[in-house]
Amino acid sequence: MFSRRAILKAGGAGALALAVRPRPSLAANAPGVTDTEIKIGQTMPYSGPASAYGVIGRAEAAYFKMVNDQGGVNGRKINFLSLDDGYSPPKTVEQTRRLVEQEQVAFIFNSLGTAPDSAVRDYLNENKVPQLFVATGASKFGDPEHFPWTMGWQPTYQTEARIYAKHIQANKPDAKIGVLYQNDDFGKDYLIGLKDVFGAQYAAMVVKEASYETSEPTVDSQIIDLQSSGADAFVIAATPKFAAQALRKAYDVGWKPLEYLTNVSYSVGAVLKPAGLEKCVGVLTGAYGKEPTDPKWKDDAGMNVWRDFMNKYMPGESQTDNLFSYGYGAAATMTQVLKQCGADLSRERIMKEAANLKDLELPTLLPGMKINTSPTNYNPIRQMQLARFDGQSWVLFGDLITA
Repeated sequence: MFSRRAILKAGGAGALALAVRPRPSLAANAPGVTDTEIKIGQTMPYSGPASAYGVIGRAEAAYFKMVNDQGGVNGRKINFLSLDDGYSPPKTVEQTRRLVEQEQVAFIFNSLGTAPDSAVRDYLNENKVPQLFVATGASKFGDPEHFPWTMGWQPTYQTEARIYAKHIQANKPDAKIGVLYQNDDFGKDYLIGLKDVFGAQYAAMVVKEASYETSEPTVDSQIIDLQSSGADAFVIAATPKFAAQALRKAYDVGWKPLEYLTNVSYSVGAVLKPAGLEKCVGVLTGAYGKEPTDPKWKDDAGMNVWRDFMNKYMPGESQTDNLFSYGYGAAATMTQVLKQCGADLSRERIMKEAANLKDLELPTLLPGMKINTSPTNYNPIRQMQLARFDGQSWVLFGDLITA
């Protein structure tokens, strides 16, 4: 477990395997970089209310181990330090300052959580330390004008909420909607996305908003309130622990609304199984990655690459948890950025190449989906496809949607 400092070596991945080159001289402003290694920092909730996400850090550590086994990136091995912050912003600040000031990492990669990442965004931008591919879809992390050293990775929560709102308009235009949301920028982004689509009709359509704090033990009382409102559609903007509670409680009290589940909590292994698979039948979500439990991908070449990775570098781990494939995809994206940097691993060059990804395809993304960034586009993934849970796996339907 990575509740303590984790230093892991890694090697290239399939199509992203990188050739070993002669060791170049170091560029200016390249903390964490030597002739033989690149030191990367991260905070991750290996403990606390969002500990289910710790899987992501473990998957990324394994990916970088694979990269190192295959020779590293342009001859340099990756030294990955992933520290536990317990999903607590003050702890994130403490650990991030340790990584930057004591460990002298080159940059921060895929640290998780809207509130934790918000707590260190100003600090990292003021010190011109790349805060790359943050593990949150909050729209605030795609703002190159004001925060040029911070970039997201996954689709934004506002984009996802707009897709759900459009689906409701098309399929249940007279819906009475209840929303459960985490009381921070993560949850509030869903309210903004719904308002963007519903406009003046929002107050009439959304009959109840119920928030929760991550310190609360359960959201049972919120579910009772939402049921009592008469809502017949339910948008769940909650992290895994609370999303599982919400799905289970709604079923147990006999409330049967049309349910939309945030993508960050659609893991079969981490959320739906704890809730009870039979209690989640019919739930909708927005997807951008291939769901490991979907029989559609049983013989998919890309997912077979991921399964080979899991079998070799994470043997015995559940291959029903899409958080493993999320970590794989984020680490593959980061590896591509480092590859593009060549000999210049200054912080400026790393940030420049992160904003210069062109039609990057990953084995774990849905077909047709490509990662693109530019100096004015800090949202690498901007498409999703709706999926419905059938009791065993997510079943995609419709086309890729850009919102």
